[in-house]
Amino acid sequence: MTKITFRRANGETDVIDADDGDSVMFAAVQQGVEGITGECGGVLSCATCHVFVAPEWLEKVGPPSEDEEDMLEATAVERRPTSRLSCQIAVSPELDGLTVEIPTEQ
Repeated sequence: MTKITFRRANGETDVIDADDGDSVMFAAVQQGVEGITGECGGVLSCATCHVFVAPEWLEKVGPPSEDEEDMLEATAVERRPTSRLSCQIAVSPELDGLTVEIPTEQ
């Protein structure tokens, strides 16, 4: 299990245990993390799983693909340099302790 922390704008956090191989979005939806909708089910077509990756995790998470870059242009809140779609981040032991911020709207 890999621990992931989701931080909301109001300062509240959820810390979940995610199964390696799942996406960060799937784990969040399965465990009821408020603010991660994942309307498309993780097929890179809705941007309702947008998160801001903590800067210290960017290198381990890796860069977005071209398709993800395109979808990040359609987020409900302005994109940041640390923006990612959580459906495109695969949970792995290397991400144990990952922290992401949930935007105020999806």
